[in-house]
Amino acid sequence: MENQEKILDIPIEHERNIFGGLDLFVKKIEHTLNVDIVQRNGSVKILGSPHAVEEAEHVFLELIALSERGNTITEQNVDYILSLAMEHSRLSMAELDADLVGYTIQGKPIKPKTLGQQKYVKQIRDKMMVFGVGPAGTGKTYLAMAMAIQAFKRDDVSKIILTRPAIEAGENLGFLPGDLQSKIDPYLRPLYDALYQIMGADSFLKNSEKGLIEVAPLAYMRGRTLDNAFIILDEAQNTTPAQMKMFLTRIGFGSKVVITGDLSQKDLPFGAASGLEQAVRVLDKVEEIGFSYLTNKDVVRHPLVQKIVHAYEKYEAREKYKESRKPKNK
Repeated sequence: MENQEKILDIPIEHERNIFGGLDLFVKKIEHTLNVDIVQRNGSVKILGSPHAVEEAEHVFLELIALSERGNTITEQNVDYILSLAMEHSRLSMAELDADLVGYTIQGKPIKPKTLGQQKYVKQIRDKMMVFGVGPAGTGKTYLAMAMAIQAFKRDDVSKIILTRPAIEAGENLGFLPGDLQSKIDPYLRPLYDALYQIMGADSFLKNSEKGLIEVAPLAYMRGRTLDNAFIILDEAQNTTPAQMKMFLTRIGFGSKVVITGDLSQKDLPFGAASGLEQAVRVLDKVEEIGFSYLTNKDVVRHPLVQKIVHAYEKYEAREKYKESRKPKNK
């Protein structure tokens, strides 16, 4: 098959953003799509097979659209657009970028960065209860937190309740210094961090003192009915089935619930059942409940995190296969 070439104009004010430092993004496109790219006087010449040239052109057009919307292009953006190109998807990143969730305290827009995240955000908008299940770095908790804060600011709910089970990841609470609250705070720190980033420490502390924002271990939910609140249960893979049932039956009128977890990172005792794992099986036919399953393609942290998640998924799949091939003892 003969090679083809395509010349594409790149707005000069967007060149640095689109090409990346030391032309990192251009090199990544060349390597991934097996094309040669020549940069010259505000344009790029793409050389390769007709199909590869078409895919590379689409990648550049998507990056131009993102840059023209005021975004700083990241390696994650490039990796995601390339992964879509490899799957022959024609998702518009500009359309994805237009889905604004809110702003951080510094004024930085919060938006879904992948199709999986966009579906997750849409389900939170549309459903009373949503399970967000996926690996680390997919934005499950952060996006849910942003949605909760926006609902609170609009007076859609009167309070925000953030909770997670205080399960030790190979450590023991009893050996930590301080009183009970001091021992529990490290488990809740990721929730505090997200709150501070989105709404600011002062606003959080003021609303917390009024009882309008509550960050507490899951055990504190027992015996309560949670009306007119946006409730987030984080790290739900570390709940037992009894804890999960207790939590789900706390939900009152006017409330919205998001339950997040990563089934590959359970800290429960060996052999213990996960309440999250059971809940997604038991509730999957309930119409008012949404389920979003994010994957390593939705990881929006450093690209290395995506590679780590993918490597572990492959390893665990191999181990399961080996286990299934072992002869059964009679």
